[in-house]
Amino acid sequence: MAFKNLMNGLPGNMNEVSVDQFQTEYGPYLMDGETITIGFKLVRDVVLFTDKRIVSSDKQGTTGQKMRVTSIKLSTIIDVTAETAGFGVDDSEITVTFIITPYLHANTLQEDSKKFEFPKKYNIQPLYKMLEELSHTNFERINNI
Repeated sequence: MAFKNLMNGLPGNMNEVSVDQFQTEYGPYLMDGETITIGFKLVRDVVLFTDKRIVSSDKQGTTGQKMRVTSIKLSTIIDVTAETAGFGVDDSEITVTFIITPYLHANTLQEDSKKFEFPKKYNIQPLYKMLEELSHTNFERINNI
């Protein structure tokens, strides 16, 4: 997927950091052959889009030495919602729902959701559209439609 092309031209309200810089810090958390396409930094939190998943890290504590890293496989995303910022101090957000059951064709699927918050002025519509198209494709693939 061309996340880089998708993100070109969006307002620079989120701090986009160079792939090389992220590669240095987060390379050890990537799978062999996985490529970072684009990444964003919000204070101490990071969201990376790779060719296989969305990786997020949350640095904790006063020194930021402790870090929680989580990922969402792109192939498991089944739903996406967006909430744009209103008046006041509200941020925009995108919530991704994904399957956590190891087998996508299990009788009982388990799912989880992750919310990503964006600054008020950040245009989330292109990112929402891309993720929604991905979730639709995954839905059709999982259900053999």
